[in-house]
This record gives sequence, structure tokens and C-alpha cells, in this order.
Amino acid sequence: MDNKFRLDLAGIPKELLLILELLKRDEYAPLNEPQLLIDIDWKLFINLVNHHRLYPSLYRKLKLVENGLIPEYVIESIEQSYKQNTFQMLLLSAEMEQVSKLFNEEKIRSLFLKGPMLAHELYGDVSLRTSSDLDILIPLNKLENAERLLENLGYEKDDYIQTVLNDWKWRHHHVTYIHPQKRMKLEIHWRLNPGPSKEPNFEQLWERKNRSSLTSYPVYLLGKEDLFLLLVSHGARHGWSRLRWLLDIKELVKQDLDWDKVRQLVKTYHFQQEGGQSLILSSQLLDSKISNKMTPLISKKKPGEVAQKATFYFRQRVSLHNNPVPKEIAVYHKRYLFSLMSFQQKIVFILTFLHPYPEDAQTLSLPKKFHFLYFPLRPFLWAWRKTKKDALS
Repeated sequence: MDNKFRLDLAGIPKELLLILELLKRDEYAPLNEPQLLIDIDWKLFINLVNHHRLYPSLYRKLKLVENGLIPEYVIESIEQSYKQNTFQMLLLSAEMEQVSKLFNEEKIRSLFLKGPMLAHELYGDVSLRTSSDLDILIPLNKLENAERLLENLGYEKDDYIQTVLNDWKWRHHHVTYIHPQKRMKLEIHWRLNPGPSKEPNFEQLWERKNRSSLTSYPVYLLGKEDLFLLLVSHGARHGWSRLRWLLDIKELVKQDLDWDKVRQLVKTYHFQQEGGQSLILSSQLLDSKISNKMTPLISKKKPGEVAQKATFYFRQRVSLHNNPVPKEIAVYHKRYLFSLMSFQQKIVFILTFLHPYPEDAQTLSLPKKFHFLYFPLRPFLWAWRKTKKDALS
């Protein structure tokens, strides 16, 4: 690996640095540097472990630290989270197999993107990764069939997507279903990422799929190279604001990936920056090993620049899933996402502003047959909304 670039970790809490040091170690390597534990805010330590969803990985490592160096209540808290997660993952495993079987019987091909299947694939044990839901990719033309089947199982659609002129098909990438009795959540995807990103279509992903060995009934997941593409695009899109996603990268690159295929995928779909960023972050924060076959992804300047930008999310303990996101963070995140884009992606992204938004239909309601008029009217409707907003301010 090129040793010229080094992440600047100034301002990152020492509690998070301790977590990173623990994660770097082999499972049975004890912590022999007690100075790392001096003046630790243990409540903040627990909060950071929970925020980054790292209690499955840290539980066994903490028990190896010499008695008395870590308060007992800290270990007990993380142990409780670990046990609760194990129970949750077993429930998700059963649900995953049931849904896969149901979809297959109805001729709906499905690829499970995360959840227990990913934990088993990367860590060999469903208890060693967290997941709050199941993410399932299916062909776009099977969405209505899938919704009917899920409703028969007791799921309710979280119908939050607003759309005009069918922009939901490319602006969004999944819809959420919640089972109120089971307290289970499913996300049905028709894309890996929200648009207007370029990505493999379902048929290509299906052709390269793998079968999970976790369940007796066939459950399918992405091929390893496609899984790398998914994990780096997802993690980068969220600023790697949960270290669990970088731990996934560390575990995935240990496996036998075809790095020629990986490089072709990230080049074709404009995720070269994100691919290199993920390797730099996992290497310098978690001691992930970088082989010679991976170095072309980190040889240029840009991956290092966007890797450094991601450290903002570690300093701030950013949670992009909790609305409203503070204005300072929202502004930074918008600029960060734009910096990840290739030149072509930036052009396409800017052009998407010409396509009508649901807000245009809210500003001026037109009959559906006249929705095409939102294209020429969009600049005027946008200017009207901005004028009203400025006046209210």
C-alpha cells in the first residue's frame, strides 16, 4: 500500500480511538496498553459502541481485558446488547427463510442484501453483526405482487414516497413494510442505490448471485464483487457514519474476491472514489490488509481526499437516520455527496433538477393528464417557493 497518505484523526474522541484499537486486534489478543484506558468517559464509550453498532464485535474482546481496567457495568451493558441482538438476528433469520420461500413459490426472484445472511457470509455467525430489518432486491415489475404477499403476511406499507411523473422509480430505491405484531421491518428494493446513480440491473446481479449456506431453503445473495459494490456505495453514501460498515469491508476483503472484476465494476458504475475510500478507511482505522491487487483503487489522490472528509462523521457522531438532521451536518453532507460524484455523475445530477418534483405538484395542482406541463413550469414554481420561503424568513 502507498504509505504517503495518512488520515488526520485530530478531534476524534479518545473513546472512539479506544474502540478502534480494540477492533484492530485479533479475537484473542489481549489489551496490554492500560494507558489507553486512562480518563475514559465510559458512558460515552457505551454510547459510541451502540451508535456504531459494534457490540457484537467488541463483547468478546472486552472480556479479554485484564480485570478491573474496564468497569463491570460497561461490559454488562455491551453483553446485554449483544444478547438482544443475537435474539433479533435469529428472528430475522426465520423471517428471511419464510419470505424467500413465499416469494419463490410466487415466481418472484429475490436477492437478500443484508441482514442475517450478510452476517453469516462475512463473520460466519449471525450474532456477530447487527441488523434491524431485511433488505430484499426484486425485479421492478414484481413490486405489486410482493406487496400483496406481504400484506397477506400482516405487513403494512410505510407509504412515505411522494411522486410525480413516476420519478419514484429512479429517485428512490426501496419501499418499507412493517409488521406491527412481529415488530419486523422489511425493505423491498428495486435498485441497490437511489438514483440517478448507474448500477447493474437485476438480471446481471441474478446471474452472478451466490446461495447462502445459512438456511436449508434456498436464499440468494449478491456475488462477492457485487456485494463489494453495494457495501462501498451504501457506506460512502452515509459517510461511513457507522463503523460497522467499515468492519464489513474489512471482513469482505479477506475473502477471495476477483479484484479485476471489482475494478471493472467500480469503473463502469462510477464508484472508483468510494471503492478506494473504503479501503483507505478500513486499512488505517481497522488495520485491514491491502493487497497488491487492491492498490490501483487507492493509487490516485481523490480516494484519500474523500476518506479524509469521512472523518467528519466520526468527530461529530453523526446519525443521518434521525430527522431532523442538524443544519450544519446537512450542509456538510450535501457537499460531501457531491464531492464523491464523477464528472459524468455531477452532470446527470444537475440535469435531474429539471425533472419535476412532488413539491411542484403541491405548489400547483394539475390534473394528471396535464402533469407534463410541470416540465416548463418547474423554474417558475421553484422561484415562487423560494420567494415565499425568503419572505417567511
